Amino acid sequence: MDSIKSVILAGGVGTRLWPLSRTYNPKQFLKLNGKSLFQETYRRALQISSPGEIYVVTQSDHQYLVRNQLEEMNEGIDDTRLLKEPVGKNTLPAITWAMGEIEKEYGKSLVAIFPSDHYLGDSAMEEVSAARAIAGDYLVTFGVPPTYPHTGYGYIAPGESLPIGAKVSKFREKPDWETAKVYVDAGYFWNSGMFLFSTEIFFRELARLQPTLYGSFRESGPGCYPELPSLSVDYGLLEHSDRVAVVPLQSEWTDLGTFRAWYEFKAHDPSGNAGDAEFIDSEGNFVHAPGKCVALIGIRDLVLVDTGDALLACRMDSTERVGDLVRRFRNRGNTIIDYHLQVHRPWGSYTELEKSRFFRIKRVTVKPGKKLSLQMHHHRSEHWIVVSGMADVILGDHTIHLRQGESTFVPAGTKHRLANTGKIPLEVIEVQIGEYLEEDDITRFADEYNRK
Repeated sequence: MDSIKSVILAGGVGTRLWPLSRTYNPKQFLKLNGKSLFQETYRRALQISSPGEIYVVTQSDHQYLVRNQLEEMNEGIDDTRLLKEPVGKNTLPAITWAMGEIEKEYGKSLVAIFPSDHYLGDSAMEEVSAARAIAGDYLVTFGVPPTYPHTGYGYIAPGESLPIGAKVSKFREKPDWETAKVYVDAGYFWNSGMFLFSTEIFFRELARLQPTLYGSFRESGPGCYPELPSLSVDYGLLEHSDRVAVVPLQSEWTDLGTFRAWYEFKAHDPSGNAGDAEFIDSEGNFVHAPGKCVALIGIRDLVLVDTGDALLACRMDSTERVGDLVRRFRNRGNTIIDYHLQVHRPWGSYTELEKSRFFRIKRVTVKPGKKLSLQMHHHRSEHWIVVSGMADVILGDHTIHLRQGESTFVPAGTKHRLANTGKIPLEVIEVQIGEYLEEDDITRFADEYNRK
């Protein structure tokens, strides 16, 4: 067990950060500071693992976000290391799948597990590496010394001291404020969701404590996923094991799971305001509204987030309830929780500019060397206007080439494909016209990304 292998868990959807985080572009992939939290997590993992030793578990719908963001880092990942969950089943099945793949490839190994949506200081990797001193005997979790009684985190009670850290006495679920204060005074740690596991101990404890899940993976591999229970690694394994240790994480750490956490992470003006806005007689506010001029007068403790298609305003002490709002939208079938105005695809992205009942206008960006599927729409026609780059277009039985300023018309019921064989991004304005304009009006005949 020479090197440490890494697993990055990138399957969450971050409902408490709506409208920034959406189902098909969740918070770990948002670039709020130039790079995404996922990209920063991968960069840190490279400090302890080689690229071939880093595994990513994500939902199938997010696989191209992973690939695209790694390409931006000049990194790649193959299908043996990009594990695509057909359905989310929480952290224990995800970790079990990744640990099994690592054991098959490398034999007995030490494996670091990282959430992809946390901020960490770089010195954390030194602390992870140091914990290997006890990882041969214990399942190691990393605890964060609390700075105040936080009600949004689980807590870990340390017990008997070890050469590094301590045995875990007990795990505690997210408490109310009074109970959290008791935990902080008693020296408990926040549960960071980071781990260092030996494959040998992990599978031994899994077989003992979750024999059905263990047996399902041994017999069927990831094919058993749809039938698995949804279990967190804490509740399903660690809380029941007597082989768990906690190592204090002294590095800077923030779980950026709510807008209050983002507010605390950001720089503030002298009145405690964060964000790009004009503040007059206002204190303790967080504003995120790129591209808009925002002014607050006489406002206290407000969160204001504008994404163009959605606006959220709430009190700072109510940010944990944003997830309740998303559940309400979901129950109503409102797709505002799923998509941004900009939607990422494996070939690039499109941004919705305007939409009415009978027309829809998009800006389509195709990356160099990429192409859309060969497809057809039954209920809409499309006009394409090239604004930059050069387009290679299949239109029925013909192939045409369009330069900047040139256009073409795609009638409903016609097979077509848009491709960029050039060296620069292709930008196209697409005008859709028809009585039905939703994305499910598509028949694919050929697709290099294996979509249906």
